[in-house]
Order: sequence, then structure tokens, then C-alpha cells
Amino acid sequence: MSDGTARVQPLRAAREAEPQVELWVFGLNHKTAPVELRERLAFPEEDVADVLKRAIAAAPVDEAVLISTCNRVELVAVSARDVDIVDPVTQFFARERGVPATTIASHCYVHRGKQALQHVFRVASSLDSMMVGEPQILGQMKAQFRLAVEGAAAARILRRCFERSFTVAKRVRNETGVAGKAVSLSSAAVELAKRIFDDLGDKTAMLIGAGKMSELAARHFVGQGIASVIVTNRSFDRAVDLARQFGGTPVPFDRYAQYLPLADVVLGSVTTSGYLFGPSQLHEVLRARRRRPMFFIDLGVPRNFDPAINDLDNVYLYNIDDLANVADDHRAEREKEAVQAEEIVREETERFWQWIARRDVTPTIVALRGKLDGIRKNELERALVALRKLEPDERRALEAMTQAIVNKILHPPLAVLKQLALQDASEAAQVAELVHRLFALEPAAARDATDDEEER
Repeated sequence: MSDGTARVQPLRAAREAEPQVELWVFGLNHKTAPVELRERLAFPEEDVADVLKRAIAAAPVDEAVLISTCNRVELVAVSARDVDIVDPVTQFFARERGVPATTIASHCYVHRGKQALQHVFRVASSLDSMMVGEPQILGQMKAQFRLAVEGAAAARILRRCFERSFTVAKRVRNETGVAGKAVSLSSAAVELAKRIFDDLGDKTAMLIGAGKMSELAARHFVGQGIASVIVTNRSFDRAVDLARQFGGTPVPFDRYAQYLPLADVVLGSVTTSGYLFGPSQLHEVLRARRRRPMFFIDLGVPRNFDPAINDLDNVYLYNIDDLANVADDHRAEREKEAVQAEEIVREETERFWQWIARRDVTPTIVALRGKLDGIRKNELERALVALRKLEPDERRALEAMTQAIVNKILHPPLAVLKQLALQDASEAAQVAELVHRLFALEPAAARDATDDEEER
């Protein structure tokens, strides 16, 4: 075996230690699955870190972030490019939640590569939400991404991917009117309440749960002139805090049933393993109210209220799927703004995809640039010894000239290598290997790829 061939082997091994990667999104949402299935597959926030560890152990993925909200359950993952994660991930969710794999498969979607990246950007920008432009999803993604980072489930690829998605979302909000024209689930709930009650000025709203959704709902109800707000929560201190913000009344969670007859609007957004109440409990409440109408808004996943209460006279129940049907006076304007937002997402997807695609050839690019620049510096130093009488300006001119020569020599091959990375990863890898052989590049140099170089 020649010295040249022997030199190639450790280089190949060094590059194979960081294999070519594929980006995936596996999930289901309000468009593909009913709320009954979504609530079965949803994960509480406190379980996310452990779920990610089990997912990485059970499926051939190297990085993962779990997005679990009332409208979607998605696993964003990174794997080696030559593996298929769909069946292992399907089986994983089936085992975790006790749902038949065939049921999950019939309602899920799978995106990979550039389509997966674009999907993540669209979700962060609230272009894939039930209510386009609603702000909650970005905060939820940031919180669940943070859990993945803290649990070491999100490493370099997903960290860069999600951080960029947050930047894209900010750009969409700053450059379009999508957010300004958006209707959140909470504001949609208020809109429905106004349809059932002509005037909210003499009505009382009860919030069962004092989380972010309840806080947003309270803001919307108070903004629309609701007479009073009752807040209950398992943590009474949190109920007190939220009630204080809006001049409302906090009540202990174990006594909220006593206050139901006072409530015209009841919004549920707590995590519960079963329904808070059903038809039998409401019969007494309605009698105490002398059959005055009650409006129930179920934002919980799992659902808070038994759907059977909707069969009672003077009871109106809407869940999060029903809210999607709320008419919106600004829908046409929002859709116009969404067109511009989608263009921003496409542009940002193309830009960031180049970084992902070029990662496999970046070590070669950095190594080649470093090797030629090293040769340039050595030869320049030797020349300057013989040219010691040069003035400082002349030395700087000579330095600039040699740098320009190297850059001009490098530009055509590096441009070809970068373009190949975008078009044909396999051919790009072969060309990169040839470059390593031709220039006898050192392994250490090949690993010294910086983020600045990767995004050039």
C-alpha cells in the first residue's frame, strides 16, 4: 500500500465519525387527527425529558425535540441519512401511549430533509396553527426546545435549527401583519361567547385552570367588558395571582363546583385524567340558575368536560377543534399577509438548508483553505527574508496579492463542491474524498470547521 493511500484511511475514518445526517418531522396535528386521538398522544411537560431519552434509545435517531401541544404532537429528529425512522418512531409512540400503531400511521405525517426544515419554520411562525398568527405556539416551542437541550436530546443540528426557527418567526412577525390579524384560541372563545350572549357586560366567566391559556382568555374577556371573573386552580396561590391581575375572585379548586351556578361562561384548561363533570352534575347547576344559558369552552387536552353536556338544554359546549370554525372578519387580510410570510419561510429555508447540506463538505473546504493558506504564508515569509528592504506599505501589498491569488484559485473548486452538496450528497462526498487525496489534507485541519465557514 502506498504512502498516499495509507494517509487517506484515517481521513475517511475521521469524516465518517460525523455521518451525513437527515432531518425528520414525524407527527400529527389538528388537520390530520381528531382531538380524541391527539389527547391520547399528548405528553405532559414534566414527562418530555424522559420521553426524549426513551425515544433516542428506541429509534435510530441521534437528536430529538418533542413538540406536544393541544393541536399537535411532533417529534423533530436527526438521524444518519441512510436510515428510515418512520416505523421505529411509530412503534415507539404506540408503546408509550397504548395506541395501535396502525391508528397512528393512518393519521400521521412525515417530512424529511428540506421539507422537514420548512415545516419547523412554518410551525414556529404560526403558519401551521389552527388560528394562523396565534402567538402561543412560539412560546411552547421555546419551552419544549429548552427541555430537549437541558436533557441533552438536542445537540448541534437541532439547536441551530430551532434557534433559526425562532429568528424566522420574529422576522415573520416584524415584516408581515400575520400576528396583528391573528385570532388566538382564547380570543376565538370570546368571539363565540359574544355570539351566544348579546352583551357580556352582566356576565361572569369562570376559568378552571390558571395557566397561560387562561391568562390570555381573561385578558380577552376583560377587554370585551365581562362583568366579573372567577379563577380556580389546583395551586391556589396561582389562582390568587391571576385573579388579582384582573380584579377577579379566586376560589379553591376543591370548591369550584359551588360557584358554577354563578358562571355564564366556563373555560377549562387543566390537565386531568378524566372529565371534571358531566350531565348529572350540571342538572343541579342549571336548576340553580333557573335554566339560564351556560357556555362551556374546553381547551384541555385531555378534554375537561364530558361532551354529553352539549345535549342539555341551554348548554353550549365547544372544544378546541370547534374553535377553528369561528368566523373571522380579518380572515381574508390574514391570508394575504400569510402569503408574504410563506415567502419569508421559503427564503429562510433555502438559506439554512445550505448550511445543513454543506456540513458534509465543510471539513474538506476548511482543510483545503487552511492548507493553501499555510503554503502561502510559508512562501511569503521566505520571500520577505530576501526582500527585507521593502517598505511597510509594500509588504502589505504583497500580503494582499498572495491572499488574492489563493482566493482566486480556491473559488472555482469550492463553488463546485458547495453546489454538489446541495444537489447530490453522494457525489459531493466522492469529490471531497478526491480532494483529500490530491492535497494530502491533514485530519486535524479537516475537523477545524467553524460556524462562520459553514455559513459562507
